[in-house]
Amino acid sequence: MKRFIYKNLKKWKDSPTRKPLILLGARQVGKTYILKQFGKEEFDNMIYVNCHNNPFVESLFVDFDIDRIIYQIELQYEQRITIGKTLLFFDEIQEVKNGIPSLKYFCENKRDLHVVVAGSLLGISLREEESFPVGKVDSLRMYPMTFDEFLIANGREMLTECLNTLDTNMLAPHHNTLVEYLRQYYFVGGMPEAVLTWLDTHDPKATREVQRSILSTYNRDFGKHTKTEAERIRMVWNSVPTQLAKENKKFVFGVVKQGARAAEYEKAIQWLVDAGLIYRVCRISKPEEPLHFYADAMCYKVFMMDVGLLACMSGARSKAMLLGMEVFSEFKGAFTENFVMSQIKSLEKYDGMDNNIFYYSKDNSPLEVDFVIQGRDRVIPVEVKAEQNVRSKSLSTFVNQEFSKYALKGLRCSMLPFASQDWMENIPLYATESYFTKEGIGCD
Repeated sequence: MKRFIYKNLKKWKDSPTRKPLILLGARQVGKTYILKQFGKEEFDNMIYVNCHNNPFVESLFVDFDIDRIIYQIELQYEQRITIGKTLLFFDEIQEVKNGIPSLKYFCENKRDLHVVVAGSLLGISLREEESFPVGKVDSLRMYPMTFDEFLIANGREMLTECLNTLDTNMLAPHHNTLVEYLRQYYFVGGMPEAVLTWLDTHDPKATREVQRSILSTYNRDFGKHTKTEAERIRMVWNSVPTQLAKENKKFVFGVVKQGARAAEYEKAIQWLVDAGLIYRVCRISKPEEPLHFYADAMCYKVFMMDVGLLACMSGARSKAMLLGMEVFSEFKGAFTENFVMSQIKSLEKYDGMDNNIFYYSKDNSPLEVDFVIQGRDRVIPVEVKAEQNVRSKSLSTFVNQEFSKYALKGLRCSMLPFASQDWMENIPLYATESYFTKEGIGCD
């Protein structure tokens, strides 16, 4: 399956300032698949070293003699490692002691060698006893498949190309088709195994079984990595669908457990953020750049990394999701807001770009803007509407009254076709990724 991160891998390969590359991401988002595809298509040969439960690897990093390490790998895999022609790929690098620190020495002593590693966000962040090779590695972040990638996987590459142009006249006849694919995406999501199952079978039951299996794997991880926090992590994780189904989607600890306090569950939330399983979006006090300066770290919303997993956890009926328009407004628009968030988040290709998406609200006031995005050239207040009834005063009040001095132009993502006014433009939900690809995320 085509993944957009592939072009970033090619840029890394051709860069004269290249360092060993770490591809980070939550479990099962497709890191191993894309790196194997990259190795097969862009190099004469690839040596794949799986570090999970591999006795050979355990003895490999007893020191940081890179020449010895390379020779041992050649002997083990009966392949020559040739500068410029070989991709050396360490998978699950976080599973082996000294694996991550060794990248510093690959950088210093074998800079010309193409070295890539794949690792889970969580596994790497938890190796606190090891020094991270700051300044000695490049890193990319991988997310679940986006809606555009889902379209391509369904054989609609030309339609995707048209969508990326944002040509409203050309897209108008395809509105219903794109809405149908969007409905499917809400159900399937972007986990590659779930997408493949859907493409092979178009069987909702089989697809849901895959999603349940993925969720079960995550649940096992909770206890595997941290026994002291496992139950709290599980409680926070299970509360996310309920949090998103509230009218006010601000994270409330009382939803996790009656009487719960922030101090008790902050570690659990951070664990899920570090694992890449949830995204945290903080409130800002005003739409002034850089937005991060005006963020309230104690007031936030959380979202699932994948809308399909959210649907599975919510127990949403497959028939209702795949056949009716209600899916877009189900659970007070929880799926739709999570969808928009995940599409924007996926554009943050580089690890650490996690401070450009916020929301706005006022205490003791109904005024709320779903997202405030720091784009490449401007701040974009975003209103998400799950239905064709889009009447709302919040975005208008925010742009035209509350912060009129900033001369902002708002964005509404809804089920309506493209439209534009002086102070606001509307885009269909299916154009979210294309719109923000054009606008850019963060500062260049």
